[in-house]
Amino acid sequence: MIRTEEMLLNVGPQHPSTHGVFRIVLKIDGETIKEATPVIGYLHRGTEKLAEDLQYTQIIPYTDRMDYLSAMTNNYVLCHAVETMMNLEVPERAEYLRVLVMELGRIASHFVWYGTYLLDIGALSPFLYAFREREMIINLLNEISGARLTFNYMRVGGVKWDAPEGWIQKVRDLLPYLREQLAGYHELVSGNEIFLQRVKGVGVYSKEEALQYSLSGANLRCTGVEWDLRKDEPYSIYDHFDFNVPVRTAGDAWSRYQCRMAEVEESIKIVEQAVEQFPEEGEIMAKVPRIIKPPKGETYVRIESPRGEIGCYIASDGKKEPYRLKFRRPSFYNLQILPKLLKGENIANLITILGGIDIVLGEVDG
Repeated sequence: MIRTEEMLLNVGPQHPSTHGVFRIVLKIDGETIKEATPVIGYLHRGTEKLAEDLQYTQIIPYTDRMDYLSAMTNNYVLCHAVETMMNLEVPERAEYLRVLVMELGRIASHFVWYGTYLLDIGALSPFLYAFREREMIINLLNEISGARLTFNYMRVGGVKWDAPEGWIQKVRDLLPYLREQLAGYHELVSGNEIFLQRVKGVGVYSKEEALQYSLSGANLRCTGVEWDLRKDEPYSIYDHFDFNVPVRTAGDAWSRYQCRMAEVEESIKIVEQAVEQFPEEGEIMAKVPRIIKPPKGETYVRIESPRGEIGCYIASDGKKEPYRLKFRRPSFYNLQILPKLLKGENIANLITILGGIDIVLGEVDG
C-alpha cells in the first residue's frame, strides 16, 4: 500500500490560469484535492466606498474597472439605477446604441473566455482566433467610445456620443463574418475528443445547488434553469428583440461551454435586429440637470451581464453623491461554489473547473 502525506499547495496569486490575482490554497493527498480555500482581495479598490464621495457621473469610470471585459454592461447598470430613481425616460435612439454596444461587448467577452479557457487547458490556436475576432469588435467600440477596454460610454439619461457616420453599417457588415467564425470555433474545438474528455462530467452540480449558491448566467443555465433577465425582467428595449435563452441540463463544464457559445449566437441575432430597427434620427440624451441629484430613497436594479446577474443598489439622501452604493457582482457569487466543486477532484481538473466558472477578478474583489 502506498503511503502518502497531505501537502499544502498554493495556486496563485500570480498564476496565468487565475486571470489576475487570485489564490487557492489546496490541501492535497497525492493528486487528490482534499480541501480548497479561495483567497481573494488582492485587487480590491474600494469602489463602493469611493463612490460615496463622487458625483453620479464621476462613478461611471469606476464601473469600467470592475468587470473590465464587460465595461458597457457595468456602465449601464449604474445609469439604469439612477434613471429609475429619477423616473427618467431615455430616448429610443440612445437605448438602441446601448443595446448594440452591450451585446457587442457580450460577444467580445465570451470570445475572451473561449480563447483563454482553451489556452488554460492546453490549446493555443483557439486563443489566437478568438482574439482576432475580438479585436474587430473592440475597434468598433473604440470608434464609438474613444476607448478600447474601459469605455466610459454610458451617461445618466443616454450615451456620451452618437454613433459615427457609417458605424451602424460596419456593425452590420461584421455580423456574417462573426457567425462564420463561430462555426469554425465549433469545428475546431466543440467536437474535439481530447477537449470533450477534459470537460464532460467535470465540475458537476445540480439545479438545486446552483440556486442555493446564488449562481447566475451560464453557471445557472447549465443546470436546466431558463433564467435571463433580458427575457424574464426586460429592461432597456430588450422586449423589441426575438432571441432564445440557451439552456443545458448536465451542470458540468461541457454544459457551461455550450451555453456560452450558444449565447454568442443569440447576441449576434440581437445585434442584427438592432441595426435593422435602428432609428434614422433622434436624441441620444434625455433632459438631465447638470448636477444629478436623485430624490431621497433607495432602489435596486439588476441586469444580465456576460457573467450573470449584476445588480446595483443605491440609497440617496437627495445630494449629488450617493449615501450608499452597492453592486451585486456575479463573478463574486459564482465563485462561491468552487471549494465544493474541487473537493475530491484530481488536481489536473482544477483549472478546467475554475476556468469554466468564468470569473473576472476585478469584479470578485470590487
